[in-house]
This record gives sequence, structure tokens and C-alpha cells, in this order.
Amino acid sequence: MDLIIELDKSLFFFLNGLNTPWLDQVMFWISDKKIWIPFYVLIAYWIVKTYKWKSIIYLLGVGLAITFTDQVISGFMKGYFERFRPSRDPELEGLVHIVNDYRGGKYGFASSHSGNAFALAIFIFMLFREYKWIGLMFVWATIVAYSRVYLGVHYPGDILVGGIIGLGFGYLFQHLSRKVHTKYFS
Repeated sequence: MDLIIELDKSLFFFLNGLNTPWLDQVMFWISDKKIWIPFYVLIAYWIVKTYKWKSIIYLLGVGLAITFTDQVISGFMKGYFERFRPSRDPELEGLVHIVNDYRGGKYGFASSHSGNAFALAIFIFMLFREYKWIGLMFVWATIVAYSRVYLGVHYPGDILVGGIIGLGFGYLFQHLSRKVHTKYFS
């Protein structure tokens, strides 16, 4: 386990070190949840336009996927594992590139930003997989996840584990939503 933690720290310093002044504010905005509200509204509109009144099934499904992801990560894992964020680790003081003095909460394992982004990405990907470009949802989720490392508030392992949890809940709730739609509303 010590080897994995050291590899995670080494990869963190490499990725966090790929910073440049012009990108600092961009990554700060990408990491801000509120900036994505128009994007989320557009996705909700697309679901409603496509599925009409049955869209409630998918809107509820994606809401549950994100809620479960967030609660497992933020409600359980961070407090259970108590792994300092790089920006909060006293041993790393002065070594981490931090933007706008944003340090996040005390603990960072795993990343709920990453989990929530990947839960949404897989859910929407599976819902609209007939569109070839829908795979860009994963590019978006990866950029959101990377922004957390760039800002110094998560290790790569935090975003990897968060992403896997998000993919799992996103897949599960999309599958359940599709079953409910097929069984009761087709």
C-alpha cells in the first residue's frame, strides 16, 4: 500500500506541476460546480424533449446516481479514510500548486467532483448512445477530474476511485431507469 501511495504522490506532483498562469483561472472555473448549471439545464431539457413525460424516470435516475455517488464519497469515505488533501497535508506545505488560495475541505479521498462528473457522463452516454459525439461526456468528466489535481486538492488516486464509484452508480441507475421505462412505460 505504501508503494501505491508514493506512486500516487509522484503522479500528483507531475500533474500538479503542469501549471501555467493563464490556465489557473480556467481550471478554477472548470472545478466550480455553479459554472456548469447551464450545461446541466441543457441536459435536463434534452432528456425532457426526448422522453416527454417519461423523462421523470431518467431525471430521477440521474439524480439518484449523483446523490448516491456523492453520499458514498463525501458522506462516508472522506471521514472514514481521513486522507489529507495535498493542499491540506502539513508535510507538503509549500510544495503544492494552489490556485486562488482554494484548499478544499480537510480530507480528499475520494473525489466527489470526479465521481459526480463520471456518474453523469455514463448515465447520459448510455441514454443517448446513438449519438457518436456523446462520448465527449467522458472528455468533459476527465477535464473536471483533472482540474481537481491541477488545483492541488486531490491526488490522482482520489479522482480515479471517485470516477470508478461514479461510473458504477451512473451505470446502475441508468440500467434501473431503462428497466422501469421498458417494463412500465413502453
